Amino acid sequence: MDELYFAEELALWAVDYIRSHTPTDVGTKAGPADFVTETDREVEEYVRKRIAEEFPDDAVVGEEFGASGPTDAARRWFVDPVDGTTNYAHGVPWASFSLGLVDAAGPIVGVVADPYREEVFSAARDAGARLGGVPIRCAERADLAGGVLVTELAGHRVWDGLLPMIEALAAAECTSRILGSSALSIATVAAGRADAVVLGGYNTWDVVAGVLIAREAGATVLGRDGVELPAVPSAADNGLMAAAPGIANAVLNAWRNNTQEGS
Repeated sequence: MDELYFAEELALWAVDYIRSHTPTDVGTKAGPADFVTETDREVEEYVRKRIAEEFPDDAVVGEEFGASGPTDAARRWFVDPVDGTTNYAHGVPWASFSLGLVDAAGPIVGVVADPYREEVFSAARDAGARLGGVPIRCAERADLAGGVLVTELAGHRVWDGLLPMIEALAAAECTSRILGSSALSIATVAAGRADAVVLGGYNTWDVVAGVLIAREAGATVLGRDGVELPAVPSAADNGLMAAAPGIANAVLNAWRNNTQEGS
C-alpha cells in the first residue's frame, strides 16, 4: 500500500531528525508543565508539506498546528510529531513520532517510531502489524501475575482512579510503569513487550496509529465502558485500554472498579 510505505518513510525521516536534534528552544503552551520544542514544530511542518505534495485531497490534523487541508476531505492524517515532549526536552530517552491515516471506516495505516531505539512500528488495516518489517503479536498472557501494565499521566496530573488501579494490579502481582508517551506505550503492548496499557485520557493524534497497530497485533482494545472504541478515537471517549486478550477482562475490571463513573 502506497500510504503505508509513505508513512513508514516519514517515520524513518522523523527518527533521524529527532535523534540528531537536541532541543535548545524549549517553550510551553497551556502551562509550565506543557512543553513544546522547535523539533515538534519542524517535524510537523515537514510532515504537512509532504502530505500536501503526495496526497493533496487529504486533510491533516496535528498537535502543533491543528487542522489543514480540504474541509470536506474523505481522509485525514493525524500527526503527533513528538509524543512525549516532556521526556524529549529533558533528555529522557522515551518519546515517539506518531502518524495515522483514517477514513470513514477508521484507521487505514499507522506508524509509531521510537527515535532512541531506531524502531518503527507499523500496521495497515486488515494486513497485520510489524516492527521493522517483521510481523508482531501481542503477548499471550492468561493471568495478571507477573505481567506488566504501562500507563500515562493526564499531562502532568494523576487521573481519577490511576493510583487505586495500580494498587489493585500490584495486589494481583502485576507491575505498572508510567513511561511518558501514549503512542509508544500502545505500540509496546502491540509488540508483546508489555501486556496491557490503560490511558485515562488522550488526544486522537496520540493514539490513532497505536490503536490500529495494537488491534492488528491481536490486542483487545476497549473504552472504559468495555465497548470497542469508535473508528476514530477522540478525547471524549474517556480513556482506552489495549491488552493481551487473556487478561483484558481482568485489566478492565481493575480500571473500572477504581474509577468513578463519568470521571
